[in-house]
Amino acid sequence: MAETQLSGKEIARRGKILYDGVIRRRVETVANIGKIVVIDVETGEYLIDDLGLETSRRLHAKRPDAHLYGIRIGYQAAESLGGSMERAES
Repeated sequence: MAETQLSGKEIARRGKILYDGVIRRRVETVANIGKIVVIDVETGEYLIDDLGLETSRRLHAKRPDAHLYGIRIGYQAAESLGGSMERAES
């Protein structure tokens, strides 16, 4: 299978569509708020953990050319640089 090249913008667009359209309602539970969900934007497969690093490694082990998108469950972004994070409105 040929490797598909996607821009960072396209990965983010696809990831957001998958998260908002299907994955959010499955993962946004009290137990998962604040965890990271990492999504393979080409297959729709996703995994959850506290930091996102282990899930990224596991998804790349399955598909080394995977394009991954991560977001903190219940928030608008995965990380905050020099500021605070606020919960997303559902």
